[in-house]
Order: sequence, then structure tokens, then C-alpha cells
Amino acid sequence: MTARRWTVIPATYLVAIVAIGITVVPLLFVVVDGFRTNGDINNSPAGWPHPWVAGNYTSILSSAPFWEFLGNSALIAVVATAVILALGSMAALALSQYEFKGREFFYTVFVSGILFPIGVGALPLYLLLQRLGLLDNQFGVAIPEAAFGLPLTMLILRPFLRAIPSELQDAAMVDGASRFRYFAQILIPLAKPALITVGLLAFVTSWNQYLLPLLVLQTSSHFTLPLGTYTFQTQYSQNDAGIMAFTAMAMLPALAVFVFAQRYIVAGAAGAVKG
Repeated sequence: MTARRWTVIPATYLVAIVAIGITVVPLLFVVVDGFRTNGDINNSPAGWPHPWVAGNYTSILSSAPFWEFLGNSALIAVVATAVILALGSMAALALSQYEFKGREFFYTVFVSGILFPIGVGALPLYLLLQRLGLLDNQFGVAIPEAAFGLPLTMLILRPFLRAIPSELQDAAMVDGASRFRYFAQILIPLAKPALITVGLLAFVTSWNQYLLPLLVLQTSSHFTLPLGTYTFQTQYSQNDAGIMAFTAMAMLPALAVFVFAQRYIVAGAAGAVKG
């Protein structure tokens, strides 16, 4: 092993440790402080629970608003993810395996949506949802989230689907399969890694979305977890330990999904890059 490699490897590990510390340590503080009392936090903000108090978490788990927020977030995330997977896979198929005039132009238009932030279109989106009667409605959040998630979906799915030989479709047609049957029974199973990647990213992004729910939802019973967390912090601003516990419970579902599914995300992204 060369001398340069002996210096590069420790430096790489050092950078990784620093990055982990920057991202993980604040999350651990949030979780641990949820097991403390307000007095302990005021006396020692960076201290360790002594004793450990589980009452903050049990009171949140026994409260109806938390489960309402959780259910709303789950509904919106599932609907947005389903729309993204359905429309994104069909559009990616058309823009990857079919030759037609203007194909690259349409793909460029799709992908350029990544550069369009939600904040820029907040007012037009609000007026459009108002005309459609979707204000203060969970679907008024899920559908725009799906629209803003489609550009990244196209960016991941199209290279992956382009790597699938077009001769496979010709062979399926010769065997009597329709285009839809080819799409549903052949292409979708082959694109499973990329679809899982897209679905997980869409779900986590929707779960953590704050601006769109804030723009659309008005009734507290329709709030998502990020909005519910802000509402809880505003209502119980003096209850630091309770706020920490609520925040930890709010981020736990998305964090768990991401941790358990990260190998699928890596596999799907690697397949898209190779494509």
C-alpha cells in the first residue's frame, strides 16, 4: 500500500465520522431530550436523562391529534407516491422506448421541473386549488406533491428503462402481448429496483413536506405531522421535553422507512446511472 493511500484512507474515515456527527448527533439529542423533564433540560441542556422519563412519549402516543396528523401524512404520502409511480413509469416508458419527433424536448421539459421551486408557484397553485375546490383537502396536497415529484422520477426512471432492450417488446408483441400487458407484466418487474427507489424518495419527500400543507390545509384535523409539530410547539412553547418527544415521534416513521430501504435506493440509483 502506497504512502498516499495510507493518508487518504484515514482522511476519508475522518470526513465520514464528522458528517455522521453533524447529522446524527442532533437527532439523538432530540430523541434523548424527550426522555427528560423540563427542569433537567433547563438546568443542563446537553445533559443525559436522570432519571429516564417515558411520560412525554406515552402522553403523545395516547393523544388523538397525533394519530390524526399521522393518518393525514400517511394518506397524502401514499396517494402522492402512487400517482408518481403510475404516471412517472408510463411517461418514462414513452420517452425511453418509443421514437417520435420532439421526444428529447419533452424529456427536457419534464426534467427542468426540478429547477422550479414550490415557493415560486405558491400563489398560482393556491388560486388553482381554490377554483378546483381542493383547499383544506388532503388531495389538494397530494396531487401537487406528485406533480413536483415527477421530474426527479423521470430523471431516475428514463435511463433505467432505456437500458432495457427494445427487442424485448418486439418479442412480446410477436407472442401476442398488448402494449399494456408488456408494460405491466414485463417492463414493471424489470424496473422494480428503480421503481422502489422512486417510490421511497417520493414517500419520504411527501412525508417531510411542510410548505404545501401549510399553503393548502386550514383545519387542524387535516394537518400533517410537520404542521402538527409546529402547532404543538406553538401551543406548548414552554414544554421543551414534550416538544422534543413530539418531534422525535414525527420524524421516526420517515427515518425508519429510509433506513430499512436504503439498500433499494442505492441499487435503483446505481442501475439508473448505468443505464
